[in-house]
Amino acid sequence: MATAKKYLVIVESPAKAKTLKKFLGSNYKIEASIGHVRDLPKSELGIDVDNDFEPKYITIRGKGELLAKLRKEVKTADKVYLATDPDREGEAISWHLIYALRLDPAKTYRITFNEITKNAVKRSIKEARSINMELVDAQQARRALDRIVGYKISPLLWRKVKKGLSAGRVQSVALRLICDREEEIENFIPEEYHTIEAQLKNTHNRTVKAEFYGEKGKKLKIEKAEEAKKITTYCKKHDFEVKSVKTGTRKKNAPAPFTTSTLQQESAKLFGYSAQRTMQIAQQLYEGVDIKGEGTVGLVSYIRTDSVRISDEAYEQAKGYIVSEYGEEYLAERKQYKTDERAQDAHEAIRPTEAGRSPESIMGSLSKEQYRLYKLIWERFMASQMPAAHYSTVSADIQSGKYTFRASGSKLDFDGYLLVYKKNEEKTKDDNIPALEEGEVLKLSEIVSQQHFTQPPARFGEASLIKTLEELGVGRPSTYAPTLSVIQTRRYVSKESKVFYPTELGEIVNDIIKNNFNPIINTEFTAKLEKTLDFVEEGKMEWKQVLRDFYPKLKDLLDEAEKKVENVEIADEVTDVICEECGRNMVIKYGRYGRFLACPGFPECRNTKPLYEEAGVTCPECGGKIFIKKTQKGRRYFGCENNPECKVVTWNKPTGEKCPKCGDVLVEKGTKVKRAVCNNPECGYVKGIDDVPDTESTPA
Repeated sequence: MATAKKYLVIVESPAKAKTLKKFLGSNYKIEASIGHVRDLPKSELGIDVDNDFEPKYITIRGKGELLAKLRKEVKTADKVYLATDPDREGEAISWHLIYALRLDPAKTYRITFNEITKNAVKRSIKEARSINMELVDAQQARRALDRIVGYKISPLLWRKVKKGLSAGRVQSVALRLICDREEEIENFIPEEYHTIEAQLKNTHNRTVKAEFYGEKGKKLKIEKAEEAKKITTYCKKHDFEVKSVKTGTRKKNAPAPFTTSTLQQESAKLFGYSAQRTMQIAQQLYEGVDIKGEGTVGLVSYIRTDSVRISDEAYEQAKGYIVSEYGEEYLAERKQYKTDERAQDAHEAIRPTEAGRSPESIMGSLSKEQYRLYKLIWERFMASQMPAAHYSTVSADIQSGKYTFRASGSKLDFDGYLLVYKKNEEKTKDDNIPALEEGEVLKLSEIVSQQHFTQPPARFGEASLIKTLEELGVGRPSTYAPTLSVIQTRRYVSKESKVFYPTELGEIVNDIIKNNFNPIINTEFTAKLEKTLDFVEEGKMEWKQVLRDFYPKLKDLLDEAEKKVENVEIADEVTDVICEECGRNMVIKYGRYGRFLACPGFPECRNTKPLYEEAGVTCPECGGKIFIKKTQKGRRYFGCENNPECKVVTWNKPTGEKCPKCGDVLVEKGTKVKRAVCNNPECGYVKGIDDVPDTESTPA
């Protein structure tokens, strides 16, 4: 009797291994590499720039025992299947495993699957192939680029600013976006405008809300309170007559299924999860969860993707579920969403592995976070194959003398995809206004004007920053989460109330990068490099050519920067504050939360205290000194020395004056043109600084 053959399957994670064991027979042994096994050394560049950028790979510290165990398994296996993730990085891990385990190419096979299901895994074994070196080379090029940028620019930051800083191709672009947005906000000058709303009654005593539109049919912007008052006074003396009524329809199409970035964005908006947390939960759903009655099951398809397409099999599953659960009218014609032309489109969109596995049916087997994310993915996928929502719309122009008001509304006639997916829908005016007839005279109940000020662009949150990076073509699905994580870990930005603020350290680093490395670290060049890496993957370019083209530009800029960039003294400035413990003059140190006072006698004396730098202005409330302080997350603010008795605290530097309009504190704003602006956002008072003519807004 012939001995049964033994097969070894190597995956990255134990969770994935556990799920695969369920699908493969007893002659398959599943082992995990626990991620990468070889990488560039941490202690040196690891790229020989003088020898055509030859990389130096070493075994990752701590992996020796694991590799020894895997080598023993390899010796007894008739075939070895490398089942790492189906992307560039996964391909590179498999390639490294061949070298680390000294595998025989004749009995080594690469298998990939977009979802961890029985059919997908068995199919992958039938379609086993050799290593795709174009994918490996694209990953080598990315790794080498990132290593060269990080290991060449970071030491400059260490020498000029402080140790422990880092620079990177994508993280530096993300930091610049945040810093540039902060400058936009700083230089923003609010503009006053007014809106007018009329509450009207029709002949059946039904209320109609109408917004002021313009004069004699032309749109008119109301900029001053006097104009608004003039219009409201005029309209109180004139009838409101319906001049025209237009009815119509509109539809709201279903969204595409999730890509990595859209999942991260939606998860941030709805649940407040960071991109990193979202990917951790999604990875659990992909690798497998123990479901009651089923065992360990992979619940979603591969989670690192920029594609919105789905397979025929997935569509048929969705079709069957929609028809049986909701009815034929809720099934749309097969939808093939258009994937962005910059996308690699290597995988399907993120979707459930089994459409019939509803979130409610497995709720008891999932954690709260897993359930939330699975439900979001499942609903989005199902909705993507359902028809648009349909609305009836009505718009009426109402004339009051020479002024035009407009009333509009809509009514949902058919919910379509909204039956299952109402998450984060745009807040639209779905008011069903009463039936109106042309020539009908409406009775005025109330007319009110309201003052507003234009708002500066919003600061980036995780969702909007990921969206912007994707739109600019910077980074790839696998890079968004680590990029956002590293700029926070390095204390370049702080996240408060779910939005990013640059720290003082972040602004210093951004200025150095922007002023010295702009030709190679900017949105356009970084996006172009992503496209170049795609060319490597497609076999259109040799991977080392990417480095041959890039490195000379970097070296020239580094040489110049070494001469130009002055040392930024952030630490060890001696102060006149005496240490209570030992009597020495305390010095300024820079820590994870910014600057602080420390005794220079460390480690004998460990005394520290907060550093409050004087802002050079007195408090407009009590006359005390205004200090520059820092939040725990490193964001700068201004506060009175007599806090908490005095409540003056502002994000911008106070001018020392009170607002003549509302009595609040005036603060400085603007990096190009300095202005004194009221700290009360509802006030809108603005005046120039240093003899610039007064530009205050007119009181309402």
